[in-house]
Amino acid sequence: MIYQQTRIGRRKKEFTMYKFRSMSLENNADMTTWGTRKDNRRTGFGAFLRKYSIDELPQLWNVLKGDMSLVGPRPERPFFVEKFREEIPLYMMKHLVRPGITGWAQVNGWRGDTSIEERIKCDIYYIENWTFLFDIKILFLTIFKGIVNKSEDL
Repeated sequence: MIYQQTRIGRRKKEFTMYKFRSMSLENNADMTTWGTRKDNRRTGFGAFLRKYSIDELPQLWNVLKGDMSLVGPRPERPFFVEKFREEIPLYMMKHLVRPGITGWAQVNGWRGDTSIEERIKCDIYYIENWTFLFDIKILFLTIFKGIVNKSEDL
């Protein structure tokens, strides 16, 4: 089943992001919490989808629509954008570029239930050092380091 979720992208515009559903329907209304590996909302099959990043595949539609890129900072839900803009210096800088399915933070292990501060450091590094070859490097690293999510143990 495809799941739709509002995210904030480039120029702080909202868009609908698509994923394969990895959590149960009845408890998914709480949009103010992170999904964690111990989250009781996760289904067994959902854990598998998340571990191997299969839940992200529908985001290719977001890329085709122009809402996302293959590489860039990961988009957040509106609740977290408002929260982090006050707490984390330079957080809003990530909204200068199109969000991505994968990024520098992800290939460096900062994904899922990990430090938002470290993710933002990686996002800023990516923005400040962007080149086409850097994107190619990130895509290459995603194949070897970024597909299996170590923060999502089965």
